[in-house]
Amino acid sequence: MSQTIANPDVYLHVRVIIGIILGLSVSRLLNGVSRFAQHPLRNPVFVTHLLWVAFAFLCVVHFWWFEFYLASVRIWTFELYTFIIVYASLYFILCATLFPDSMAEYAGYEDYFMSRRKWFYGLIAVIFLVDLVDTAIKGSAHFHSFGFVYPVRNIVYSSVAIYAMFVSDKRFHLAIAILALAFQIFWILRAFSTLQ
Repeated sequence: MSQTIANPDVYLHVRVIIGIILGLSVSRLLNGVSRFAQHPLRNPVFVTHLLWVAFAFLCVVHFWWFEFYLASVRIWTFELYTFIIVYASLYFILCATLFPDSMAEYAGYEDYFMSRRKWFYGLIAVIFLVDLVDTAIKGSAHFHSFGFVYPVRNIVYSSVAIYAMFVSDKRFHLAIAILALAFQIFWILRAFSTLQ
């Protein structure tokens, strides 16, 4: 039987583990980007990859921003706590997928990204579907406050990501990276520029 906790300070406890996981995610991205300055000729830059790095960075920062609304959750269970940890961990895995521990097997980031696109896009699809559950946890009023655009956005992101797993055309990947980043910026400014 699950033990429930109705204490508003519990979220402060939950935020610690979220902060650790997201800190590792940001660290992974920043370390990866710093490699370009440290060793500019070792692994050629791939613009599509860099756009997805920017997208991932923005998503991780945005995740930390919007998870503030978990403070409205009155009853915390271990299952909910585990769900939030798994959700945050998906972002870390996404960031680790963008910057592997070693590039020895690859000719550069273009070769690496294209060979690992199924993992990358699969994670994006899962993250945007899990986000629907995360938003629902914060309450029906919170979920509906974003209007119909929110669920449509998430389903489109997930559907395009699943499709992209099986497309090898590099122009397609560049186009969706640009569109995804642009819409993510629009979405954050539209729905999350201030916390209330």
